[in-house]
Order: sequence, then C-alpha cells, then structure tokens
Amino acid sequence: MNKEHIVKENIAFQRIIKNNKPFKYKNYIIYLEKNNEDNYKFGFSVGKKIGHAHIRNKIKRQLRNIVSKKDYQKGFNCIIIVGSNILNSNFKEMQDDLIFALNKLNIIKENI
Repeated sequence: MNKEHIVKENIAFQRIIKNNKPFKYKNYIIYLEKNNEDNYKFGFSVGKKIGHAHIRNKIKRQLRNIVSKKDYQKGFNCIIIVGSNILNSNFKEMQDDLIFALNKLNIIKENI
C-alpha cells in the first residue's frame, strides 16, 4: 500500500469519525467519508485493548495487506477500527470479513 493511500493525521481521523456514521460488521467498525479527490485513503486503528505493540502492528500489517490486494473507486477516505475479538480469528477470516464489509460499502471496483 502506497503512502499516498494512508490517512495518518489525528485531525483527519477525528474529522472522519465525528462527521460520518459507522458501518459495523463483525470485528470491524468502518467510517467512510466521500470527497472529490482523485484518490482514496485508508486509516487503521487498533486499540491498546487488543494486546501489546507487536500484536497491534501485526494486525495493522495484515489489514494493509488485505486492503492492498483490491482496486478501489476514487474519492473517499476510510477509517477501519478493529474490535477486540479480532484475536479469535485467523487471517483468512479477517480477509473474508473485511472484503465483505468493503463490498457492502460499494467502494471496491467491479472486475469486468
């Protein structure tokens, strides 16, 4: 995942979370903000209740890997917050659940 597709600023996280409704699916809470830019951005939040830093970083690496495998429409910012039950699922379940949630939000490009 390129750095141009990542939301890092705390101000941007707070704006997206405050101004948009959450979409909840299993272990994920997803906030989607539409904009008029020519690209898309994802931000990931894994709370301290999940585990130590190396566990949280592993989960963020896995999420970035899952997100980078798909093509997305342009013009949105997306924040993905992970719930504490993520530790009970393996990578395949994480991938299936996240892709399903992103498909429900209609941001993945259709493969024609």
